[in-house]
Amino acid sequence: MAEHGIVIKGGWVIDGTGRDRYRADVAIDDDRIAAIGDLADATADTVIDASGRVVAPGFIDVHTHDDRMLRDASDMTPKVSQGVTTVVAGNCGISLAPFVATERPMEPLDLVGDTSAYRYPTFAAFVDELTRQQPSTNAALLVGHGTLRVSTMDDTQRPATDDEIEVMRGKVGEAMDSGAVGLSTGLEYPPARMSETQEIIRLAEVAGEKGGIYATHMRNYAADARSSMDEAMQIGREARLPVIVSHFHCHTDDNPGICSEALDWYEAAREEQDVIVDAYPYEASSTSILPEFVMKRTKALVTWSKPHPEMNGKYLHEIAEEWDTDVIDAAKRLAPGGAIYFGRDEENVKRLMTHQGVIIGSDGIPMNPHPHPRLWGTFPRVLGHYARDLDLMTMEDAIHRMTGLSAERFGLADRGSVAKGAYADLVVFDPAAIADTATFMEPEQPAAGIDHVFVNGVPVWQAGRHTGAGPGRIVGRRQA
Repeated sequence: MAEHGIVIKGGWVIDGTGRDRYRADVAIDDDRIAAIGDLADATADTVIDASGRVVAPGFIDVHTHDDRMLRDASDMTPKVSQGVTTVVAGNCGISLAPFVATERPMEPLDLVGDTSAYRYPTFAAFVDELTRQQPSTNAALLVGHGTLRVSTMDDTQRPATDDEIEVMRGKVGEAMDSGAVGLSTGLEYPPARMSETQEIIRLAEVAGEKGGIYATHMRNYAADARSSMDEAMQIGREARLPVIVSHFHCHTDDNPGICSEALDWYEAAREEQDVIVDAYPYEASSTSILPEFVMKRTKALVTWSKPHPEMNGKYLHEIAEEWDTDVIDAAKRLAPGGAIYFGRDEENVKRLMTHQGVIIGSDGIPMNPHPHPRLWGTFPRVLGHYARDLDLMTMEDAIHRMTGLSAERFGLADRGSVAKGAYADLVVFDPAAIADTATFMEPEQPAAGIDHVFVNGVPVWQAGRHTGAGPGRIVGRRQA
């Protein structure tokens, strides 16, 4: 008779590969899945009744800005409460390392932290701190191009010199050797706008030579989206590494159908090279308050403002009216700050959520006083709203694109699947009840229907509460 640490009995296994669900028991020993099947004769220290529940791989949030939350709010409650067991941090060119700040960092680096947050002269120093204190989720880390520029250049509002590029190449190499999974860029943002394509290619080459990926917030997602995507593909080809296009969406007021066009561009690119895109299931985005972003959106909800915190939670047009000015001037007066921008089309969101080549990332910003609801609700929203309620896809397909496919793209060995010998990152949920409860006005609400979450075999969420455990690891190229 087999003896195990934990046995999850009687659930429907959706294993992360995309195949149909099947009924089976799942046993956990230490940090691994020890057995799957009929375990009626097995004994265990803990037995969990999963009748009527789904047992799936823990969700992998491929696009986050969780760098500081991993360190300063390491319980990771917004993520584990929705079934996320691994986050990919350092996106959009913003990583906490390598950078030691002497003054408040420029936008959008301030979305992740203030002066005290940026205290790592090397990437290894950040990895070592997270390894010592162990957050509640696993973390795969990207090194950010914007951070590299700010830490290397005396003025980021120009192209980098050859000497500066060589310094940044060295920093990319150090980050990769310390466990980073690749390089990210945020080419629409101030620190990187003046960077030339060849600069990025030279940095991405280093990541590619060490087995990494290139994740990009492109230069533009509206009128110039096509040329921006062409640039991303060029960087991947010439640097010889896989490309991930971040928070893939395109929209302009005069061409709302551009998203379907962009998916055609994407399909064509997939035939030629190694590329995938991520997306989140909401009609609104969230980032810094910048006048050029305000001009592109129809409505903006201010989430935080350093000079005017009394305006947090108010709409920008209402603030402009109160101040008897226009929204551009109001945005300038509110900065530095953050906002939720409305202006995406729900039909486009549906296209993205059902596309077989789209993986799921929340793009949440946890340190905002009033975050976007995607921080707490992304994965249950895909499963509850788009898969179950709208019946746009099967849960098997959705889970594959938030687990197995994501693990494959980021090189997360033995994660993203319910398989014997895989790491025991698991979520047990009620398929009839799973739902996001976070809203734009009340965004910090845990999801419904999540019964149990395990990270490396350790329970971190059960019965609607955090267990207090911190079993997370740095994962990826330097697999623990």
